[in-house]
Amino acid sequence: MKISLQEQLINQLTIYVQNLAPNAKLLSERQLADKYEVSRNTVRAALFDLETIGLVRRIHGKGTFVNRTNLDNDLSSCYKFGQQMRRLGRVPTTQIISFEKKEVNAYFAENMNLTDGEIIIKVERLRLADGESMMFERTYLPLKYFSTLSVNMLQDQSMYDVFRDEFHENVDYADEYFSSGVISDIDSKVMGLPEGAPCLLLKRKTYDMQKHLIEFTLSTARSDEFGYHVRHDVEE
Repeated sequence: MKISLQEQLINQLTIYVQNLAPNAKLLSERQLADKYEVSRNTVRAALFDLETIGLVRRIHGKGTFVNRTNLDNDLSSCYKFGQQMRRLGRVPTTQIISFEKKEVNAYFAENMNLTDGEIIIKVERLRLADGESMMFERTYLPLKYFSTLSVNMLQDQSMYDVFRDEFHENVDYADEYFSSGVISDIDSKVMGLPEGAPCLLLKRKTYDMQKHLIEFTLSTARSDEFGYHVRHDVEE
C-alpha cells in the first residue's frame, strides 16, 4: 500500500525529533516545509499528529518543542536513585545543600504523625547524574529516630543504608504520590533549570518495620528525564 505524503513526513519528523535533546525547539513550520519540500499545511498536520502522540508540544507564539521523556528513568524507583543511575551506566553524585534541626510546624506534624514541639531534621539534597542535575529533594526526619545523624554520615552513602547501618531502622514500605507541575523559582536556581520549566513533583512517606513514619520527602524531578512506570495485574 502506498504511503501518503503526510505519513512519509511523520516518519521523517519522528526521526528528526528523536535526534534532538528533550525540550529542544524544532525548526519553524516554514523551515520544515523547505527542508522536506512539502507545503506548510502538510507540516502543520504532521506536527499535530506528533503532538497527539506526545512527541512534541506546541506553545502558541513560541514554537514547537521536543516533549520526550527518558522513560528508562522510573520516578517510582527514584528512592534508589544511585542504584538506578548506575544501572543506566551513569555516575550518580549528591550535593547536600542544607542540614538543619527545627521544631515541627502544623503541616509536618500532620503529615509525619508528630506532635507540637517535636524536632525534625531537614536535609536538602541535589541529586545529579554525570554532573547534570536530575532531582532536588527536601527530606524531613523525626529527630527521635535519628538523634545522632550528621552531614558526614550522608556525604557518600545512601540515606537508607545509613538508616539501616547506623540506626537499625529497616524500611518496610514507602507510599509515593506524584503530580505534574512547574518548577519554582527557588528550585530552578538550585537545579540550574529555566524558571517555569515543566517538572514532576513527588511526595514520599517511608515506614519502618514497626510502621513508624521515618521519612517524609518532597522532590522536584526533571520531567524530561523521568517517566513513571506502573504494572497492572488484570484478572479475567
